[in-house]
Amino acid sequence: MLIWFFLLFLILVLLNAVTPWLHKLGFGKLPGDFIFRGLGRNWYLPLSSTVVFSLIVSGLSKFFWPD
Repeated sequence: MLIWFFLLFLILVLLNAVTPWLHKLGFGKLPGDFIFRGLGRNWYLPLSSTVVFSLIVSGLSKFFWPD
């Protein structure tokens, strides 16, 4: 269980590091992506970008690992 928490932590750190780069590509700006400003910072809720990213990753996984 500790390994899963560590893996989740690493994924979140990596996602936080690439968020500005993904934002420049248009992720986070799609309709359905919400930005809330409060408590001195911006809070992102990228619903549409998550669906698009999931479809891309799913398509790539089926292309490279067809079982």
